[in-house]
Amino acid sequence: MTDTSDTAPTRASSADLLAADTGMGAVTLRVADLDAMTAYYRDSVTLTVLASEPEAGRVTMGRGATPIVILEHAPELRHAGPRQAGLFHTAILFETEADLAAAVYAVASRHPQSFTGSADHLVSKAFYFTDPEGNGIELYWDRQRTEWSWTHGQVDMATLALDPNAFLQQNITEEALAGTALRPASVGHVHLSVGDVDSAHRFYVEQLGFETTTRFGPQALFVSAGGYHHHMAMNTWNSAGAGRRQLALGLGLVRIEVPTGDDLGALGERLGHFGVATRDDGRVLGFDDPWLNQIEVTARAGSK
Repeated sequence: MTDTSDTAPTRASSADLLAADTGMGAVTLRVADLDAMTAYYRDSVTLTVLASEPEAGRVTMGRGATPIVILEHAPELRHAGPRQAGLFHTAILFETEADLAAAVYAVASRHPQSFTGSADHLVSKAFYFTDPEGNGIELYWDRQRTEWSWTHGQVDMATLALDPNAFLQQNITEEALAGTALRPASVGHVHLSVGDVDSAHRFYVEQLGFETTTRFGPQALFVSAGGYHHHMAMNTWNSAGAGRRQLALGLGLVRIEVPTGDDLGALGERLGHFGVATRDDGRVLGFDDPWLNQIEVTARAGSK
């Protein structure tokens, strides 16, 4: 396979790009039943409660010190329609196949009806679930970047059969099952349902500064920073033609983390150049995509 350092997508000016070390932060979900959703992500997805704010109706969940999902209680809201724009799935990246196997086993044991499929994507192995309120989840593990293949600037990804039972048999460990050595995990990517891919490309690539890593015609777009296979994806599989979102249960906020304050400032200037309305308090840069998916960008903790 080809080394990504020679073939990952590039553009003429780095000023047009998000920094190579850009990553994803915690995803906020608006939920109707905070207790049930907290239990699902804790007991099945194997996240831990990092912070609980009863007065605010908010629970932050993650692994180690890394927030992954923030649940916000919003019982007054209704579920969005199945054809509307919003979250396709939050993808949680595990460090080892054993960690992934333990999480898959936990979900399959406690909520087997929430399993929706599995696939070998060449760059990764992934298992898919739907939480009790209909939000998509991907649990996955990455192969080493040196094992990824790129063709004409696009990463080679596929959807190959992945037997979940065989995967568990090969990778489950007593240590992982006992939860005695839960290694950190993180949001690897966020996949959105959008109204059309051309508008997604214009916003996320031309304006926000991601690079295209793969595109499937008018159906799906995969984008990243720094040659990752994808930090974000947008598809029209269920939502072709969808307009702006109404306030509803489900996706509340997508977070992106750039390395430094200078990177944050450069992004604000770039968005301003394109006329994108932003909310900027000096620490957090907020804005909406064309479907009113809310996005916040911050500089990584400890940066200047």
